[in-house]
Amino acid sequence: MSRQKIKFGTDGWRAVIAEDFTFANVDRVAQATAEHWKRSRPKRTRKKVVVGCDRRFLADQFAERVAEVFAGNGFEVVLGDSPTPTPAISFAVKAEKAAGGIVITASHNPARFCGFKLKGYFGGSAASETSRAVEALLDAKPVKVLDLNLAKRKRLVCVKNLHTPHSRAIRKLVDFDLVANSGLRFAHDALFGVGAGAFEKILEGTRCEVTTLNGAHDPLFGGIHPEPIVHNYGPSSAYLRRHPHDLCLVTDGDADRVGGMDGRGNALTTHQIICLLLHHYVVNRGQRGRVVKALTTTSMVDRICEKHGLELLETGVGFKYICTEMQKGDVLMGFEESGGIGFPGHIPERDGLLAGLVLLELLATEKTSVNKLLAKLEKQFGPHRYERLDTHFPLGKRAKLMNHCAAKPPAKLAGSPVSEVKTFDGVKYIAANGAWLMLRGSGTEPILRIYAEAKSDADAKKLIRLGVKLTKQV
Repeated sequence: MSRQKIKFGTDGWRAVIAEDFTFANVDRVAQATAEHWKRSRPKRTRKKVVVGCDRRFLADQFAERVAEVFAGNGFEVVLGDSPTPTPAISFAVKAEKAAGGIVITASHNPARFCGFKLKGYFGGSAASETSRAVEALLDAKPVKVLDLNLAKRKRLVCVKNLHTPHSRAIRKLVDFDLVANSGLRFAHDALFGVGAGAFEKILEGTRCEVTTLNGAHDPLFGGIHPEPIVHNYGPSSAYLRRHPHDLCLVTDGDADRVGGMDGRGNALTTHQIICLLLHHYVVNRGQRGRVVKALTTTSMVDRICEKHGLELLETGVGFKYICTEMQKGDVLMGFEESGGIGFPGHIPERDGLLAGLVLLELLATEKTSVNKLLAKLEKQFGPHRYERLDTHFPLGKRAKLMNHCAAKPPAKLAGSPVSEVKTFDGVKYIAANGAWLMLRGSGTEPILRIYAEAKSDADAKKLIRLGVKLTKQV
């Protein structure tokens, strides 16, 4: 019988549950990963892995199966005792001096998907080389399995709470007393993901008041995609209009990304949050260092870095590229358009819970509303209006489209001549006035993403329509 082909994307392997994401295929991937780490275990690490999962259908059982395979291959396994935020699992990998980690999650993908994320020994997204090595070892060796109960008795599998150590760590990375005594009244939309209840626990006993929205354990995610974008905010937005708060934080399915709303239910883009946090680190904290951003991130970041004399590096899409730079050191912040943000002094990993705490620290420091803070940034750096459209596009035609777009850029964007074309991850057109348009195929789903930014909502929407026209030329 022929084996199904398994291909790692931007962040691990993802597939539809019961179609390609099956126990048999999870066995194959787990065995290949175990084989890779047996052959190429990083120096100063133990023959140990950390395994955790999100709240998706059968995710806990898939995680247990992964633990059985690694135990069958002679690894010690630290298995999360409950669905756990991805950054907490990544933190545990580094703390345990493990060879790596496995997270059973499809992050922000629809409920029908599940995934297999690889984490490096350093506590961040595994490098592309690791993914390729695992792919090359698929079916190289028969799957070895040790029954979970037997593995526990042999002390090869240890079940642990991975939440608490991570919560303690991120509390130390903010002025926690300032936040605790601020009296901030904020909401947290967990989008039915593993972040539910996290802020309540972290801020328990403080003067802050936390309201958790969409915190139920629902593998169908209430019929939405657990992604922190405005399209998914409807019910929470309506709640906030009736019950105003100071802020609403939003985390995705595995709580490694952050989005938000103001206290009255108006959406904040991930770009606005990124700029607010960068401003806070530079102006209020007085910190410096390199800034690393994925190329789909707002150009307001460029303006902030220019004003403060900060080195800016632009990477392809995928936090693994940002992770690589963070490991080199001297990175002030690293971030991507999807709301993944990494911070200094922590693991080289996006962390939606830490990002939320830092945003609370900003509000507690400046003692003003998030809208007034955004108005100040726009007055200083100009308006930046962002749009994104995800559209279905045949995978077989994607390469042809990218080649066509690279070879035949439009003459103008938003009335301004195109001055630069970047092609290292998709195709990005940049105009002389700062407007830009980008087309890129998703690394985790069979869709094409169209991104645009301009000085007005109307121009950004026009650029999206131009992007759609370009897709019809091949």
